Amino acid sequence: MTYVIALDQGTTSSRALLVDHDSVVRGVAQKPFAQHFPQPGWVEHDPFDILETQIGVLNDLMDREGLGPDDIECIGITNQRETTMLWDRRTGDPVCNAIVWQCRRTADIVEAVCAERGVADYITATTGLVPDAYFSASKVKWILDNVPGAREAAQMGDLLFGTVDTWLIWNLTGGKVHATDYTNASRTMLFDIHKGCWDERLCRMFGIPMHVLPEVRRSSDCYGVTASEAPASHRGLTGRGRDLPRIPQGIRICGVAGDQQAALFGQCCTSAGRAKNTYGTGCFLLMHTGKVAVSSRNNLITTIAASAPGAEGLEYALEGSVFMAGALIQWLRDELGLIESVEESEQMALSVPDSAGVFIVPAFTGLGAPYWDAEARGAIYGLTRGARREHIVRAALESLAFQVNDLIRGMEDDAGCCLELLAVDGGASRNNFLMQFQSDILRTRLQRPVSTETTALGAAYLAGLQTGFWQDMGEICARRSIEREFTPGMDACTRDAAVMKWSRCIERTRSTY
Repeated sequence: MTYVIALDQGTTSSRALLVDHDSVVRGVAQKPFAQHFPQPGWVEHDPFDILETQIGVLNDLMDREGLGPDDIECIGITNQRETTMLWDRRTGDPVCNAIVWQCRRTADIVEAVCAERGVADYITATTGLVPDAYFSASKVKWILDNVPGAREAAQMGDLLFGTVDTWLIWNLTGGKVHATDYTNASRTMLFDIHKGCWDERLCRMFGIPMHVLPEVRRSSDCYGVTASEAPASHRGLTGRGRDLPRIPQGIRICGVAGDQQAALFGQCCTSAGRAKNTYGTGCFLLMHTGKVAVSSRNNLITTIAASAPGAEGLEYALEGSVFMAGALIQWLRDELGLIESVEESEQMALSVPDSAGVFIVPAFTGLGAPYWDAEARGAIYGLTRGARREHIVRAALESLAFQVNDLIRGMEDDAGCCLELLAVDGGASRNNFLMQFQSDILRTRLQRPVSTETTALGAAYLAGLQTGFWQDMGEICARRSIEREFTPGMDACTRDAAVMKWSRCIERTRSTY
């Protein structure tokens, strides 16, 4: 029997998952790595930490299961998006730590670039993105402008740029392949999502030589074969000696996608109107829009979706995010002490018939889409003498559903269609109260799959489809098992009144600051 391995490189850990032909995850290996915060608002990763832990979990998984390279059909890669690094094409040495997607050090660069009239509109029209330091372009410019010798080396053709997937591919193939996929390229703010190529004008705006950029390929494609050793010099970024683990040799790399697009694919949302929501630290909601790159009127992002081999042209999705999801429940536990565990929130919410008029707007770091109000701050409304901790906990969970409803309504307006089904995953999707309330507020069915490892499965599917391990999406979707479906049960009057009160709370929160 052969398997597909998914390498899931996340923001805080690297994972490897073993997937069989029935789409069952047969094994998982995981290693965390250090987060670096050199200044307030700055977030960095050591690229060698990423590489070492990712190769390490690949070896651990294969050793634990007693597998050799011949037992592995192929590898699929999914990764944290937007995180940026530059390295020497000869030695493999990064010029500095990776600048993580969360890092805000380049906000002034984006503001300066967009100060010229029409630039912000051009960026959005070309890339589908709202100009922001979140994306890779300003991070590359910062490195070139601030790391001694970096710009000169880049101009001489000695440096390579890549997001995390590119860094892994280059090292896993022994430095033979410098490539990324369409989904990751579409998150750089340098890529024309309509023409499917790097945009020369954007590169000039950010002062980035185009020859440092990787080749862009389809998400399901042959990216090369693993070599026995990475080309990196292993000296590390601080001069400390270190040896990277050896790489299992001769395994094909056949699938690559950014984490949220991989999850969309893993949930079998591969046609227009299908959507998934990941309830993690925040919420990431993506709706497939087919071959149409829908321009949003509701401050959503237009991005490229992963597609199966043989698909003609590019496919697209609308994306929106909720800043506080699982992090809000952690706040109830760690800062307020209202619950002892995340799991307790479900029982506490169910212990009362409603929130007793309490509403929480968790704008701790501002409001995301569709409001994009960075100045808004969190607030609790409707407190009376009778409000108890159970009501506050329930109101917190309900606030997640209200925020997702705001995103869905915006997506439906942009796409001109009504959502009939929402696929859910992520840690908070295990909260049955939240899922039922979400279904009630959306007036839409929710499906929670048996396996919530949808991101890794998406990467595995993209790779396995390329090699013929799975014949087509029909076979994959037929094997997808639903653990539970939630259907709307709230009467329309109650639902509409709750949504109206929530909207009033949002308005008051935004007008306070």
